[in-house]
Amino acid sequence: MLSASVPTLRSSHALVRSAMTAAVRAAAAPAAAPSAASTPAPSALINAAQSRSLSAHAAARPSAAHRAATTQTVSALSASRLTARSMRSFHTSTAASGIVPFNLADIGEGIAEAEVLQWFVNVGDKVVQFDKICEVQSDKATVEITSRYEGTVAKLYYKVHDMAKVGSVLVDIDVAGAAGAGSAAPSATPAAAAASATSASSASSSAAAAAAAPAAAASDALSLATPAVRRLIKEHNLSLKQIVGTGRDGRVLKEDVLNFVANGGRSAAPAAAAPVVAAAPASTASAAASTATTATPAAAPVSVAPVRGDRVEPIRGFKRTMIKSMNAANLIPHFNYCDEIVMNRLISFRTDLKPLAESRGVKLTYMPIMIKAASLALLRYPILNSSLNADATEITYKGSHNIGVAMDTPGGLVVPNIKNVQDKSIFEVAAELNRLQQAGSKGQLRAEDLTGGTFTLSNIGTVGGTYMKPIIVVPEVAIGAIGKIQKLPRFNEDDSVYAAHIMQVSWSADHRVIDGVTMASFSNLWKSYIENPQSMVVDLK
Repeated sequence: MLSASVPTLRSSHALVRSAMTAAVRAAAAPAAAPSAASTPAPSALINAAQSRSLSAHAAARPSAAHRAATTQTVSALSASRLTARSMRSFHTSTAASGIVPFNLADIGEGIAEAEVLQWFVNVGDKVVQFDKICEVQSDKATVEITSRYEGTVAKLYYKVHDMAKVGSVLVDIDVAGAAGAGSAAPSATPAAAAASATSASSASSSAAAAAAAPAAAASDALSLATPAVRRLIKEHNLSLKQIVGTGRDGRVLKEDVLNFVANGGRSAAPAAAAPVVAAAPASTASAAASTATTATPAAAPVSVAPVRGDRVEPIRGFKRTMIKSMNAANLIPHFNYCDEIVMNRLISFRTDLKPLAESRGVKLTYMPIMIKAASLALLRYPILNSSLNADATEITYKGSHNIGVAMDTPGGLVVPNIKNVQDKSIFEVAAELNRLQQAGSKGQLRAEDLTGGTFTLSNIGTVGGTYMKPIIVVPEVAIGAIGKIQKLPRFNEDDSVYAAHIMQVSWSADHRVIDGVTMASFSNLWKSYIENPQSMVVDLK
């Protein structure tokens, strides 16, 4: 009965369509004033068609169950027609677009241009949405640009190491080719068309990716290194192809070049990214401290090829940021203050917490504890977490403690910051610090990681040295630098000599807004947290 009902519905719908067509033609006919008897009115034609349709339905007399099934069938047909209509509309609009210019979007506040570090695509490659197009580096961050379209790469506007202006065209993408196959799909049965279009699209994307892989790999092999690493390779008269990269996607890092030279022209076996440097675990505070006091061993001396003639290089990337920062900092009257910290209790405190941190997947060093202690001290002395406007007429007290940490990366020295330390636990600070260190070693720091800092704490002790005079990161007003931990003789209250684990700290402050008493008071409070870490619990909120 159901099979008989569907043709009946189709025939009745055909009658209605015929009546509608006749009505339209009648309405469009010349106004010849035909008689009502000779030419039926359009409404009469429609009523007659509907009457015949109702008669056909009455003759079929389906049961209630059959009528329900028929309704479901008609609904399914309508839905599939809508799907096919949507697909036709989508493909038509895309195909009409043709060549689409893909511009370099604004990748950060105040960034006007960026250097093209590498291309992930070549002319003729197929791309889909979110495929990587290229990697660019501004003076604030390195960013991977992804596609917003599906199509074929028609033109690249820049070469590697060219400077691209924000808003300029990076690449042309031909989106017409990607839409051509899908536009023919509606000719099939609606439901089948949707399925075939989906499978065809997936197959096309997979085939395109497979075809483009060799070309992309060959291109990446020539471009997976930052300008700083390339310069180091040139200084040693080496070729990038000689060195096996251990970075992400085979990127050649500075360490890879140095290891290659140190090993007499042999690359070390590829390994995972270097973990965050931390003191080795120990069962006692003394053992842990002795490990911490040892400075990072210097790299083996390598023969550096002499520079043959003068060479001029443009200053780009993070080095440009450093120059701007140093020029601005040179206008600030720096005030310096130094002190030493006894680390014995902090060493034991970290040793006790380390197993718990590891059970939560966190690598705990001394630095997260010091950062959290600085945040607690900033709550008491908020002037150190402020900024001064350009004409020195207003001070802005920052509500967030975005504490920066200076770190060395293949692209140069950068100062990413941990956001909202005042709201984070020590383990949360450690996890975020781990992320920033790993991203920095891979050149994947984001623009937001490098902006918005309010206070900085630098750890020079991982490289070596005890005291230093840190330079304020504008627009901040204070910065601290901690040195290496040393085992030194000290006197206790009974005038007896004992072995103390000593760390020096050096502070710099903007003397226009911070005086010596304030800086010393802040340092003493921070020192009390470090020398007695359990006391931090009292001030935690």
